[in-house]
Formats: sequence, structure tokens, C-alpha cells
Amino acid sequence: MPDRYQRFTAGGPGGLIARRLGLPRPEVLRRHRPGMPVLAGPAELGEAHGGRMGEPLRGLLATLREEAGAPAVPPGGDDAPGPEGREPGGTAPAALVHDATGIRDSTQLRSLHDFFHPRVRRLAPNGRVVVFGTPPEDTGTVAEAAAQRALEGFLRSLGKELRRGGCAQLVLVPPGAEGAAESTLRFLLSARSAYVSGQLIRLSRPVPGSAASGSVASEPVDGERPLAGRTALVTGASRGIGAAVAATLARDGARVVCVDVPGRAEESRRHARALGGAALEVDVTSPEAPRLIGERLRELHGGVDVVVHNAGVTRDRTLGRMDGGRWDVTLAVNLTAVERITDHLLAGDGPLLRPGGRIVCTSSIAGIAGNAGQTNYATAKAGLIGLTQALASVVAGRGCTANAVAPGFIETSMTAAVPLLVREAGRRMNSLRQGGRPEDVAEAVAYLAAPGSAAVNGQVLRVCGQSLLGA
Repeated sequence: MPDRYQRFTAGGPGGLIARRLGLPRPEVLRRHRPGMPVLAGPAELGEAHGGRMGEPLRGLLATLREEAGAPAVPPGGDDAPGPEGREPGGTAPAALVHDATGIRDSTQLRSLHDFFHPRVRRLAPNGRVVVFGTPPEDTGTVAEAAAQRALEGFLRSLGKELRRGGCAQLVLVPPGAEGAAESTLRFLLSARSAYVSGQLIRLSRPVPGSAASGSVASEPVDGERPLAGRTALVTGASRGIGAAVAATLARDGARVVCVDVPGRAEESRRHARALGGAALEVDVTSPEAPRLIGERLRELHGGVDVVVHNAGVTRDRTLGRMDGGRWDVTLAVNLTAVERITDHLLAGDGPLLRPGGRIVCTSSIAGIAGNAGQTNYATAKAGLIGLTQALASVVAGRGCTANAVAPGFIETSMTAAVPLLVREAGRRMNSLRQGGRPEDVAEAVAYLAAPGSAAVNGQVLRVCGQSLLGA
């Protein structure tokens, strides 16, 4: 549904009125299109003394510049800004990247101010801020643990200060995983992360003895078709977020199997045909659903590489007015079906989920912050987060990962039916001051599904424009 307020305040008389009254002016977000480079302009790199990520980040940023067609960077080039943080030539930076892994105590947190203070107000529209730190539990002293934990407060607050579509993220890299950051940095600097801000992403070391344990580096990143040759299963794939996820995974090269209820058979088949994929009509709550899905995957492709549990329903009522049927169906679709299907795909000596596979669950910001009238839905979505985090250690030994996305206010047919004032409040209650789109969630799923994201496991990535509600 179009955001008429955003259109009104984008310029002309509406923009003037908004400025004079101090009203929010949501930026038109830059979103990914095929062939679009990761970097939209110059990137500046800062480093706290003694950091571990400086050399890898310099190499990655140099590669991204080359992909964008920017000239090669000479020694002391773009990474060495001029007075007051100005780029050579005065160009506003599109990205500010800082290696804070060298911060050992609270006094050294001053490096954050020294780097960002002269630069942050010059950040280009839709700019990106990414800080790299160390997980506090992997530090050597109490002082270092405190300083590294402080980075989270810094990034979450900075994300709420950025304007013009800017986003800020924190990536925690344990010692030994320095070479595993490429997929994450590409996602966070690109237009694919347009509706992701204020997030903390923890990278992990490969599990000893796993398929990924031979190297700390993730697989090489194919920027356009990272899922080529892989098979993806998407439940609830005929409309809304599910349809966008299926289309995005197909764009990235996957063979997609679209699952939806029999009542949406025609929609599901039409969508699958358009993507060059296959459709399966089955109610995921059916006792036979896990077996039917497994048989279809084995018949078509011999297994599966990416499983996206997206099917979901809402049956909203305050708890005192909620009958047992509304509770049961919400838990059955949103949580129990996910458990049963996943168990089947992982079971036996020859599990259908292949080594290096990816499981991505669609949770919700309601599962993190709660929501009045949605005790059933929030219970199920919080359960999905618990399931994801527990699965992460179970599947890691086979080089697989399990992660979740938690959408906030996403513009779908469901939110279009919400009363106007409630809908407007939902749109503005985040740092980007607007609702997201189904493709924003799909891009996050594609990032988590990519082979290069092997170091991202057990994470919950909120796609909410940094919601002002909840953690």
C-alpha cells in the first residue's frame, strides 16, 4: 500500500510544511536492483590501535571499489581522509566502517568519537555505518569486556540519530574468524539492507570437525548468483513476504520449491512457474506434511540446501477474549509445523538437508517485544527464535546454519487492512520512519541463505528499520 505521507513530505509544499513543523520526513530508500554495486560512493575506514580487522577490511573495501568501477586506491588514498573527515575531492562518504576490535578499555572508546564526529553529519543519503568489535566473552580482561559491550549502546543510539535513510550496524568477530566477514559486510553496505538498522550480528568460528572447519573463511562470494545450483524450499510462498522470498532466492540462482495450502494452489503454481520452480500444495499442519514435503524434495532434487519456514497466520484477540481454537491454530502453523518439518528434513542417516544447508525461520518483532492482542502469535514467534538458537548448535557440525528474521511493520495486504491511525503509527515507530517492503525481508533471508554466510549461525536479524519498541 502506498505511503502517501512519505510522498507528500518528499518535496515541494509538503516538504516545506514538514520542515517548518518539525515533522518526520521519511527518506526514499535505495533498494537493490540486479547489477547494482555494493558501494554507492566512497567508503572511509577507521581503526582503533591494535585492531584485528583492519587488514581484512581494507582488502574487502578495495574489492568493492573495483566492482563499483572506482579507481584503484593508492597508498594513503580514500582510507586516509583529509581535514575534518573530508574525502579527497570533498565527496560525501557513502559508508563509514570502523575496526573497534583494538579497544581494550573504556578510555579507548574515545576512538569512536574521534572517527565519527567529523564525518557522520556528512554521510550521504542512504549511508551506511558498520563497526566491527569483539564478542565480550572472547576478551581477555574485565575492562576489555566492558568496552566491547559498550559498542552495542553506541551503535543502537547512532542508528537512531542518522537521517536520510542511514543505517548503522555492529558486527562482532571472535578471534580466528577475521576472514569470515565478506558476506556480512557486503550485505550491510549494500542496498539489500535498506530496512535493517541498529542490528548486532555475531560471527562464529567453524565448529571443529565440521564441514566448514578447514578454514576460517567463508566460501567465495558470488555477488549476483550466490545460490546457483542450490535448491530452496519456501513455505507460505504464494503471496506477501513468502512470494518475495521465493522470487529473491530464484533471482540469486536457486531452484525454488514453493509450498502453500491447497486453497492457494493456483497462485502458488503460477508463481512457481514464473520462477522456473515447482509448487507443492499441502497444509503444513497436516500430519502427512513432513513426509509429503520430503518426498517431493527427494523426487525433484534429491534433497534441499535452503529451507525457509515462512508460512504463518494471525488470529488476534486479547487473551481474555481468545478462544482455544485461535490459540491452537496460531501455534500449530507458526511453530509446531516448523518443528515437525525440520525434524523430518534432519532425520535419519541420509537427511534431506544437505551439508552446508541453511535453515531460516520467519519470526517477528512481536516475538521480541510482544504486542497487545497477539499473545498467541508472539508466543509462537518467540518460540521460533528459541528453536532457531537451539538448532544452530545441532546443525553446525554438518556445516549448516539456522537463523531467523524478525520483520517489523512490513507493507503487505495484511497491514493494508489495519485502521489508518494504527497503520501510520506502525510506519513511523522506527528510526527510518516508514514501513518496510516484503523484498526487504527477502533480501535478509537471501543473505542468511548464502553459502558465504557460514559464520552467521543462531542469529535473529530484525528487519524493522530499528523499531523503537523492544530490544
